[in-house]
Amino acid sequence: MQHQQGIQSNLPQFLHQLLQVLLVGLTLGMMRTVVPALAEREFGVPRTSFLLLTTFVIAFGVVKAVMNFVAGRLSERVGRRRVLLLGWLAALPVPVMVALAPSWGWVVASTVLLGMNQGLTWSMTQTAQLDLTSPRERGLTLGLNEFAGYAGVALAGIATAALASWLGPRQGLLLFGLAVVLVAIVLTLRWVRETLPWARADAARQAAAGHSAGLPPARYPHPVSSEPGSWELFALLSWRDRRFFALSQAGLVEKFVDALVWVFYPIYLQQHGLSLTQSSAVIGVYGLSWGASQLFTGRLSDHIGRHRPTVAGMWLCGAGVALMLQGQGMTWWSLSAALSGMGMALLYPNLSAAVADISHPTWRGSAIGIYRFWRDLGYGIGALGLGLMAQWSGDVEAAFRFVSLSMGASGVLLWWLGEETHPRLNPAQMT
Repeated sequence: MQHQQGIQSNLPQFLHQLLQVLLVGLTLGMMRTVVPALAEREFGVPRTSFLLLTTFVIAFGVVKAVMNFVAGRLSERVGRRRVLLLGWLAALPVPVMVALAPSWGWVVASTVLLGMNQGLTWSMTQTAQLDLTSPRERGLTLGLNEFAGYAGVALAGIATAALASWLGPRQGLLLFGLAVVLVAIVLTLRWVRETLPWARADAARQAAAGHSAGLPPARYPHPVSSEPGSWELFALLSWRDRRFFALSQAGLVEKFVDALVWVFYPIYLQQHGLSLTQSSAVIGVYGLSWGASQLFTGRLSDHIGRHRPTVAGMWLCGAGVALMLQGQGMTWWSLSAALSGMGMALLYPNLSAAVADISHPTWRGSAIGIYRFWRDLGYGIGALGLGLMAQWSGDVEAAFRFVSLSMGASGVLLWWLGEETHPRLNPAQMT
């Protein structure tokens, strides 16, 4: 059958998309360890200026959030591949700007372009893979996608820390960043295919049969127009549908953890005597445990549903953040980081899978983009919140407590307002 869905049926293109998201993760990871750790030495940012330190994450989060929304809507008009290529072109100046940066303002400006890159490229890899695969494989698909991406983040953090020790932080970042982005552009032009026809074929099958791939009908929001506009979809994902609201707020708050890891984990660990390389190793444990666990947690949700893993993941991740403050030494901090990473693995791909479950294929790209808008806006809101908490208290530990409590409260909201979205486990009632 033309444009048949399924990983096995589309394996070569599915693997190309996994390679793309690995490169997306490498691009993000190159900025996550070296830049904040060397902000004072290289760019003159005072160690106690916690709010100033968060400016580059705030800029990144806001821009990435907007680009997620733009990418989703644009991809339904011009296709996934063109949006992916546009995202890679936006990343080309980033390593050059950091390498030549005379001030911290240049770094903030470079993260604006990084946010554009991440919003356009990562959204498109997820959307394209969901186009290609069966609804029965959504958890597995998103688990593999997030595994590849965050494995790239972790590996890039370790690699750039090593290159910084060898060549210096600016030169190491320049070499690594240009290599990754240029390879990604070549691969996109040479091997990535347009997947929008798969989404349209799925929509046609659903129109004919009432459901997709032999599954019971999903609980799509009702009523919704056959061709909803941007504002209608934004309102639907943001507040009109209780389930989408629960998922979007959880996505937003869980990014507080990532903002904390990005900005304050390196500072906290180095304040307690760890070197840049040792701090990078602890942060790498967080990223690798998150990435590796998603190989299993995404597939798990295809069997037991999305709701229980996401709620458990919110609470487990918050507990890992709180435990960072309760002990000392690389072993303790690595175990705490691993616990947070496992929590993220339970919630991260499965929140996206839940959104995909109840989004019609004709507007699924937009729905994913809007969810990712709220999720990645959490970088900006979280970074601002934890920066203010640390600035007012004069202590980075206040930021850890702020994030841990936020995760606990958000998990309660998700448990209360959310529901199981997997159509096999909670199908729509046929009328």
